Amino acid sequence: MKAAKYIKLDSSDTESSRQTIKHSSDGIRYLEVLDKCNNKITFEERKYGKNIIKMASSGEIDTLLVNSISHLGRNGLDILKTMKTLISYNINIKAEKESIETLNSDGSENSSVIMLVKMISSIYEHEQNIKLEKQKQGIALAKQKGTYKSNGGNKPKLSYNDFISKEKNAYCLNELKKGESIRKAAKKSDISLGTAVKIKKLAELNGDLN
Repeated sequence: MKAAKYIKLDSSDTESSRQTIKHSSDGIRYLEVLDKCNNKITFEERKYGKNIIKMASSGEIDTLLVNSISHLGRNGLDILKTMKTLISYNINIKAEKESIETLNSDGSENSSVIMLVKMISSIYEHEQNIKLEKQKQGIALAKQKGTYKSNGGNKPKLSYNDFISKEKNAYCLNELKKGESIRKAAKKSDISLGTAVKIKKLAELNGDLN
């Protein structure tokens, strides 16, 4: 058996990512992988997640040990994707928490587990198709009403004149022209310091403030 044990660490964990050769109590040699990363990152985007897939595809490992299948992705869909990829390379995934293996002791596929993975994957794909269909219907309805924006509904960027002509922004600019500090101009105009800084920079670029 050419095994690797993959352990997902949270980004806040005190331990660091590393790979170490270890031996089990019954003398089996395996590679222990500690992968410290953000929970939002997909398995294939993780530094050591990539390595696991690479080792699986090249035949360097034939077994992957995990404490839980939840370590194999950022969400259900990603976990299923990782499992399907590893299964395609004939990797035996052993998940301790779920008490499952994707291969039987004789090396044949565990049909019940494979069927479960395929079934759940189909459900996820169906749900994704429903979401996409609803999104298309929403866009079509918005176009009919004339409210659809090709930028995804984000507010359009204001031109300099539109931005600076806002009442509070115009008042702030006037205070800056009088020689007031940015902080005082922001306070008098009842706007944030960040907005006041933006007003000053844009006004200077557009020749309204020397």
